[in-house]
Amino acid sequence: MTTIYDIAKQAGVSAATVSKTLNGYADVSVRTREKVLRIIGELGYVPNASARELVTKRSMLVGVFLKDETNGDLLHPFFQNVVASFKDVVGAKGYDLVFFAASHATEMDYVARARERGVDGLLLFSIPISDPGLQGLVASGIPCIAIDLELLGSRAGYVISDNSSAAREVVRYLYNAGHRKIGYVGAYLPSRPGHDRMLGYHAELTRLGLQVRSEWVVEGDYGEESGYTATEKILMAPELPTAIFFSGDMMAIGGMEALRKHGLKPGVDMSVVGFDDINLARYVRPGLTTIRQKREEMGATAARELVSLIENPNQPPRVVTLETELVVRQSVRNLAPMIRKMEN
Repeated sequence: MTTIYDIAKQAGVSAATVSKTLNGYADVSVRTREKVLRIIGELGYVPNASARELVTKRSMLVGVFLKDETNGDLLHPFFQNVVASFKDVVGAKGYDLVFFAASHATEMDYVARARERGVDGLLLFSIPISDPGLQGLVASGIPCIAIDLELLGSRAGYVISDNSSAAREVVRYLYNAGHRKIGYVGAYLPSRPGHDRMLGYHAELTRLGLQVRSEWVVEGDYGEESGYTATEKILMAPELPTAIFFSGDMMAIGGMEALRKHGLKPGVDMSVVGFDDINLARYVRPGLTTIRQKREEMGATAARELVSLIENPNQPPRVVTLETELVVRQSVRNLAPMIRKMEN
């Protein structure tokens, strides 16, 4: 089996120089680096992970905890996009991913699981803030980055969308389109995004002088079925809203199906707005007006932040908030001309 000593002998350099080349150190000249890499290719050398860990003190493994109890974990389109971009960035830095199987029935010991696998850092995704295992993880000193979770510590930060501002933008858009009766379907607690979207909805209705009607506000869980069920509940109200804002696209898609079942045309008889801008949103009919979360940027940002924490032990973690974008399609009817006529 070829070793770094064989490579060093043939290249006429020290074993330390070969090691530095393999690990991307900057203090190796371009000429030497190219020579070493050429010989590595000729000899078919593959670095041994255990040996590399002894030298670098790193396993080059990143652990991923995804603990979603309602949406099938990676089956949800939002999770897929974020994790894919995260994987691409950490992979380009030489790290592999280890996905931890999360049990919903028992308390998760994040620290023990991470240390057992020897990961260099952790990505946490869709973990409720009430999870009792988070406090020990923050205190452990393991580099961590969370998505949509306020994870704060000396080695822990998070990435999140500006959910409250996005929800307020949706309500303003509907108001400017002539809607004064706006319902809401969303997951509230213990999800930070769900909480912030609900607060934004309430705050903007209040600012615009519109009434919050409890019979038009129903809890869901981001799944298509919950959107369907929630919409049916709203349709039982003695007076109906003219628009429903769903805090997730899959719920909105389920809601549109419920409207059709009751003989209502989405985008005509009842306007619908979602949140996420999953790929399916552009293909449903009518095309779904929604808030676009920058999913790829979210995953890539989380990856860069985590790698930076791993490779720079003295660097403080950051909180990164990403802006969103309203994507207008065909699921909202413009009632503004009708409202102006009534006011005149």
